[in-house]
Amino acid sequence: MSRDTQLKDRWEILVGKLSAQFADGDSLELDAIIYLVGVQELGQYHRKYKKDDKLDLMHIAICRLLEPYGYYEFDFFDEDGWPHYTVKEELPTLKAGEQSVLMKQAIVDYFLERNFIT
Repeated sequence: MSRDTQLKDRWEILVGKLSAQFADGDSLELDAIIYLVGVQELGQYHRKYKKDDKLDLMHIAICRLLEPYGYYEFDFFDEDGWPHYTVKEELPTLKAGEQSVLMKQAIVDYFLERNFIT
């Protein structure tokens, strides 16, 4: 099985599982899954988030997702429990489709690591 086919298959399985759990079966978009990763990483599940908080959660997720690729490094937790990352290497300039593939691969890797999918 080619790497692209494997990613596509795993992505569809992941979207299906997350959509069933968090969206009453409606298919979650990439941004919504990034947001869920941010909430998972913050660990404060039962609070309401303001718009700015939601953007910060997505930033946390992107940093965490791209950390294994060498782009970010965890730095510290602040007094409110929010993780902070430092940039280790600037992201390369990618076309929109390439960005999407990179994020999908990073998300699939994240959920494989947690045994949420196989």
